[in-house]
Amino acid sequence: MTNPPPKLALLARALHHRNYRLFFAGQLISLIGTWMQTVAQSWLVYRLTGSAELLGLMGFASQGPVFLLATLGGVVADRFDRHRIMLITQTSAMVLAAVLAVLTLTERVQVWELFTLAALLGVSNAFDIPARQAFIVEMVGRDDLPNAIALNSSLFNGARLFGPAIAGLVVAAGGEGWCFTVNAVSYLAVIAGLLAMRRHPEPRQPSSGSVLFNIREGVAFVAGHGPIRALMLLLGIASLMGISYTVLMPIFADRILGGGAAGLGILMSASGLGALCAAMLLATRSKLHGLETWVAYGSVGFGLSLVLFSLSPWFWLSAAILVCTGFCFMVQMASSNTLIQMMVPDRYRGRTMALYSIMFIGMTPFGALLSGILAGRVGAPPTVALGGLICAAAGLLFHRHLPRLRVERQRRASETEPD
Repeated sequence: MTNPPPKLALLARALHHRNYRLFFAGQLISLIGTWMQTVAQSWLVYRLTGSAELLGLMGFASQGPVFLLATLGGVVADRFDRHRIMLITQTSAMVLAAVLAVLTLTERVQVWELFTLAALLGVSNAFDIPARQAFIVEMVGRDDLPNAIALNSSLFNGARLFGPAIAGLVVAAGGEGWCFTVNAVSYLAVIAGLLAMRRHPEPRQPSSGSVLFNIREGVAFVAGHGPIRALMLLLGIASLMGISYTVLMPIFADRILGGGAAGLGILMSASGLGALCAAMLLATRSKLHGLETWVAYGSVGFGLSLVLFSLSPWFWLSAAILVCTGFCFMVQMASSNTLIQMMVPDRYRGRTMALYSIMFIGMTPFGALLSGILAGRVGAPPTVALGGLICAAAGLLFHRHLPRLRVERQRRASETEPD
């Protein structure tokens, strides 16, 4: 009897593909800069305005374009070369970060400029995210796709672990502008990795119909696929009511827990540590069996940990709870991504991942806006607690329908052949 492969081999099997190694290395550097900019930008808005409402509005400005334009980005990803799309979007993001760095370092930055640059970056992301998600299968194939998705999540959250902590120290020592500078330079790594890839793209079937027809076709596919629809709805609830707690983190770090800018970085990194542990755990899995249950438990655990975080008056207890929060949300998000990507045919991949982006990222700005408004009226802790209770309830409802969803997923998986 053949012995099962060791966990370490399972963990790294997608890295056997050269193009994915280049992608992974470039993203490793770039995402640290991205998290540094995210934390520094939130702190800059808070420092300039002191407003919970404007913190929520900043989240809306930066991620709202994903909600509005991601379906168009999905059509573009299904019609055109995804590698070239990523080169364009990553270069655009680099230029925007450089402009923000110059404005901040010269002490000429104004709040309206922050919002404008955040919105433009959101437009870039609306095209980048569907192309990037759909491009993964081109780098590794279907067999190693679950591992590549989990490694991507590990990468994202490894950067989330270090980026915010570095940002907190840099902001405290020299100001937000240096974080934006590091982010602008970090994009060179991912652009270099994309340019170094050896590619033999397979010809695609030409798209028929108008852009609007293609969008409707993608929406109809997701709406008619019960398991994908349920996974996306659950993720949308978590993004709308739960994950927006990050928008209010400057208030928790400063007013409630007394940690200041450095404390903000530690709290964000704590959540990233939990998410990184979850992603590494998922990367060792080689089968889909049981992932639906992980999604349900992840949703319930995410919601309950948010309630506990909202009640904690101590900094380090709050940080420990956020490790659990990040772990549970990553279990839900990465498991959902894996299940969806393994169920969708390649001809719908870009549009399906665009709708996934809307649920995961596009709903977040509405949650940020809602959280900012509620926090300005009833306070940040009750706002976070309410969102956590809704996420936990949604996870319990999803778990109740698991048997039916699992049967349909297995039936559709047997019908779906690689294109």
